[in-house]
Amino acid sequence: MRNPTVGQFTTDPACSPPSLQRRRRSDIDNNDEPTLQPYSSLYFHVTTYLFTTSHRSSLINCVLYSASGSPQEMVPPVEGVAGGGTAYGWGDSSLQDQTLLRGTIDPCRVPSSELVHVWCMPSTANVGPQETPRPLEPASLLAARNERESIQIAIRPKVSWSGSSNAGVVQIQCTDLCSTSGDRLVIGQSVTLRRVVPILGVPDALVPLDMPVSQINLLPGETTAIWISIDVPSTQPPGQYDGEIIVTATKTDAECAAQFLDKSEKYKVYRELRNCLDVIEEIDGKSVDEVVERVKSATTTLRRVLLSPSFSDFISENGPLDMMDEDANLSIRLKLSLTVWDFVLPTTPSLPAVIGISDTVIEDRFGVEHGSAEWYDALELHFKWLLQYKISPYFCKWGNSMRVLTYTSPWPADHPKSDEFFSDPRLAAYAVPYSPVVPCGDLAKDYLQKEVEILRSKSHWKKAYFYLWDEPLNVQQYDAIRHQASEIHVYAPDARVLTTYYSGPSDAPLAPNNFEAFLKVPGYLRPHTQIYCTSEWVIGNREDLVKDIIAEIKPESNEEWWTYVCMGPSDPHPNWHLGMRGTQHRAVMWRVWKEGGTGFLYWGANCYEKATVASAEIKFRRGLPPGDGVLFYPGEVFSSSHEPVASLRLERLLSGLQDIEYLKLYSSRYGRDEGLAILEKTGMYLGPERYTLDHNPIDMMRGEIFRTCRP
Repeated sequence: MRNPTVGQFTTDPACSPPSLQRRRRSDIDNNDEPTLQPYSSLYFHVTTYLFTTSHRSSLINCVLYSASGSPQEMVPPVEGVAGGGTAYGWGDSSLQDQTLLRGTIDPCRVPSSELVHVWCMPSTANVGPQETPRPLEPASLLAARNERESIQIAIRPKVSWSGSSNAGVVQIQCTDLCSTSGDRLVIGQSVTLRRVVPILGVPDALVPLDMPVSQINLLPGETTAIWISIDVPSTQPPGQYDGEIIVTATKTDAECAAQFLDKSEKYKVYRELRNCLDVIEEIDGKSVDEVVERVKSATTTLRRVLLSPSFSDFISENGPLDMMDEDANLSIRLKLSLTVWDFVLPTTPSLPAVIGISDTVIEDRFGVEHGSAEWYDALELHFKWLLQYKISPYFCKWGNSMRVLTYTSPWPADHPKSDEFFSDPRLAAYAVPYSPVVPCGDLAKDYLQKEVEILRSKSHWKKAYFYLWDEPLNVQQYDAIRHQASEIHVYAPDARVLTTYYSGPSDAPLAPNNFEAFLKVPGYLRPHTQIYCTSEWVIGNREDLVKDIIAEIKPESNEEWWTYVCMGPSDPHPNWHLGMRGTQHRAVMWRVWKEGGTGFLYWGANCYEKATVASAEIKFRRGLPPGDGVLFYPGEVFSSSHEPVASLRLERLLSGLQDIEYLKLYSSRYGRDEGLAILEKTGMYLGPERYTLDHNPIDMMRGEIFRTCRP
């Protein structure tokens, strides 16, 4: 079912906006069973795909390596079964080469290129288990300073060389990226590697790998992807930086251990070397002739040890092998170059993207009591981790009838931590709570006034906003917003109140049809709202309606127009649902920029089903499209790490925000019309149903801006 256009709201109760939206977020805290029916064609598409494809091994047999390098059998922690990906363009045919090696294979003696396929894929590709190999070519990237650029390395076994049910183990090594002038982008600091793990059969979770060297297990007939991110510091000198990704087929730990000397052999070698050392050490005070004799004796002993059967693997007809040369010949070496150009992305994002984090989900999953020291630590960890994605996190607690308590800092305004949070230059906007986050007894009466008075005295007050109610539906809810906003404006006439909505009050029609009533909301809420945040679902594919919406906003009165996505819009429109194309994820921010919005809101980044154990499997909320409201996963689900694990969709959100900075730079030089024209000229984004499905136009846009705007 296609998304209904404005003025043609569907009458199907399973798909009407109220039945979709009212239950969406309030269920997060009360955990009752949603009654929603599948909403979009995408939901049906993904669900059907997940339960009809046969490639379950990507979920059941997924093997990761722990920090110690030991293989761990690990089921990706999501309810449901895995899919192979044929619905996303992946082929089912197996890649078998009849000329490949047969019999027992020693990866230490065979070039890795004969054992595995290795190739590059762009960050917008969803690399599934059945992804078809491509030629190995050098990777060349472009990035500004203070930007993150990513690429994927795909690996697929040609044969199996492991004695187990797995195809084998490969070692992944990445070097520093160096310029000719000696500057570096250091592995582990600026360069990071993560393994792409399927969620419900769809590549999504990015699990960190050890650096600079890590090992991963490959499954027979399946492609594995490694996500490589390069973070360019704002002070990095411009220029070209070159490095390598080295992939080497190797043996499992058990197979390596089997080749070790047994105890008696080790003791024999030890005694030989010990005697040799004793002979050499006792030369002080000896005559020259005796020293010469001792050296000759030690030389004979060392030669006998080196020529013993224990070291026969390292002897060839031409003499001892150089293991460095041998490794270089056996490994697959992928050249990686990055051009850093002389443009710095602003530390404070040009477009505020405010993303919600459910504090209740954190409390339940991590077992922390609201207001405890552990609770503050957990919230601070999430806040600081998310700042790297150029978004402005806010925490939220949902009440009845879509009332919401939102706050960026859990501490009171006069606490040093609040000032630290709000003053962070990476934060573009912060939410001020209307009532105390942690109950404070009698002080609650004067709480709002005190908070506002403190914050208004700070330079960061211009970032502040109040988010009081989510998607009001009737007069009573609209009146509640008016009442709360009036109280806020008594203490701070310049305060900004944000209201999300997709319709006018249902019990007091503002106009004869739905869209006209929607357009009247700013006039209905004025002067109680300053940020009018509307659903992209309302616009549908009618971009011409944006002009009508903006016409109702009064920038001269400091009013702004923001947008948001959630359950809708659905495929093929840009959104962050699991299983959508990579360019579809990235296009969410292209749409915001093209339509002229000055901010963006997303309702939740951690709103999966309730669990009371940090490592419990992830379950998406029933009734929502897969991935809706979830942009990262608990680190404990994949390893012992407490740091969250990002999704591909979160990385693409970041890329979209960075694209906005490129377009803003270009428009500042040549005008907004030219900025819009470059989207059309490159074919990157023309509208919500007309955007590139391929990565090349993205590189064309960035390359053109690099060429025309560089100093």
